[in-house]
Amino acid sequence: MTVNMTKGQAISLQKDDGGALTSVRMGLGWQAAPRRGLFGTRTREIDLDASAVLFADKQPVDVVFFRHLVSDDGSVRHTGDNLVGGVGQGGDDEAILVDLQRVPVHIDQIVFTVNSFTGQTFQEVQNAFCRLVDETNGQELARYTLDGGGQYTAQIMAKVNRAGSGWQMTALGNPANGRTFQDLMPSILPHL
Repeated sequence: MTVNMTKGQAISLQKDDGGALTSVRMGLGWQAAPRRGLFGTRTREIDLDASAVLFADKQPVDVVFFRHLVSDDGSVRHTGDNLVGGVGQGGDDEAILVDLQRVPVHIDQIVFTVNSFTGQTFQEVQNAFCRLVDETNGQELARYTLDGGGQYTAQIMAKVNRAGSGWQMTALGNPANGRTFQDLMPSILPHL
């Protein structure tokens, strides 16, 4: 069963049977919003990029994004860059896979960001979402939908962090500005 998350909501990443999740996929989907122009309605391609920043004691130690597809330890993997979105028609346009059992013990948080590499604002994006899927069985666990557009070019979407012996996910949904994850670091730090 999917949990439709609201900003700030946290959920445990435990399976229904009480076991811990071992592998999750953070999926990102979007479409370019149609725009009215002199010659009718058209859409402009938008390149959103998903990134995962790995933290140890509030310090960034690794990042997975379109130019560094696998974390140094191999526990986090980006499936590849999508330059236009909307390909999945509701499915994931970009995804980041996290093998929770392989994440080194010193990594205590993984923050997922989305940025408009081409610089368009989220007013030009529609049907954007971030979702967490149990990669072992394909079951969608949680979904955070980006509503409302806005005059910003990035979002700090969600984080997974250690909670006792397991993990939990928190929907952040905080707008920011920047074309890359590096630009977003000052906006990420208050959420750790």
